[in-house]
Amino acid sequence: MTLKYTPDHEWLSIDGDIATVGITHHAQDALGDVVFVDLPAVGTTLAQKDVAGVVESVKAAADVYMPVTGEVIEVNEDLRNDPALANTDPLGAGWFFKVKLSNPAELAELLDETAYAALAA
Repeated sequence: MTLKYTPDHEWLSIDGDIATVGITHHAQDALGDVVFVDLPAVGTTLAQKDVAGVVESVKAAADVYMPVTGEVIEVNEDLRNDPALANTDPLGAGWFFKVKLSNPAELAELLDETAYAALAA
């Protein structure tokens, strides 16, 4: 699996033509305690950079952007029921949704771990 990042602090774990999407440690740290997530509907097709959902914390609300064009094939119901997973395990159990890639070439526009670390510093 390959990990990629967006400048808007989403991460993607890519396995073939499926990407699992969530928010980074940096994003959840900046937001504080996450209390609500609005996830996209399964079957929704979104373009890269479309708003795919919202994450709300005790400090702020932030949009979650679609990192690549594709169809949402699964959402994390555990996260919907326990939004704190975005804080306690943002790169694991706190994932937001899975998307079937429509344009894998868009992955080349995303950041690798080194470039994201430099951006978030």
